[in-house]
Amino acid sequence: MEKVIVLDIKFQFGGIEDVIHPVVLKDDANLVLVDCGYTDSLPAIERAMEEKNLSCGELTHVLITHQDHDHMGTLAELKRKYPRIQAVASKGETPYISGRLKSLRLEQAEAMQAGLPEEQKPFGLAFCNVLRNVKPAEIDLEVEGGDVLDWCGGCTIIGTPGHTPGHISLYLNQEDVLIAGDAAALENGEPVIANPQFTLDLAEAERSLRRLIECGAGKIICYHGGVFLP
Repeated sequence: MEKVIVLDIKFQFGGIEDVIHPVVLKDDANLVLVDCGYTDSLPAIERAMEEKNLSCGELTHVLITHQDHDHMGTLAELKRKYPRIQAVASKGETPYISGRLKSLRLEQAEAMQAGLPEEQKPFGLAFCNVLRNVKPAEIDLEVEGGDVLDWCGGCTIIGTPGHTPGHISLYLNQEDVLIAGDAAALENGEPVIANPQFTLDLAEAERSLRRLIECGAGKIICYHGGVFLP
């Protein structure tokens, strides 16, 4: 049985097409989706899973690596349509995902808006509106770095702050696979900091990236870029 399945989901924003890579973890007792795409991307998630002979109706958990809209945008819709799903996130990200605190990404985008060149302001405003329209979702299980979940024979939570303060990554102990979220992205086949211009703490993000690379995993899966084989 394949335990780690990488999804490829195309999207467009501002006329730019890109691909995101949520990951599904499968064992005899659990079906776990790691990150779940943009707002209104549930049909795309469902199709991508069906292409892998999987079903959202069988999901037991959705783990959110951090609060950004492209990682948790469809979580509320997923939980509403499939109420058995348990949502998992770090203690540091939970208040933002649940809506108890304002999105740090929205705060950043609003602060940047006034300083944008005039020709970029419509895009900046549209981005702010996208962030404002993300629906919050309750988290059922909070985790932190060092916790080990029983998925796929053991899944260790790794604290990888920087991109956002409570960002987490996952290491599948038996599979020797690391799921990086946005702690790493692939550019020209090499792991780099994801969107450094939007990273909330660049120095912390650099330390987290080094930590992931130095862990020596046989495979690193990046949400933006896909699979890296060191």
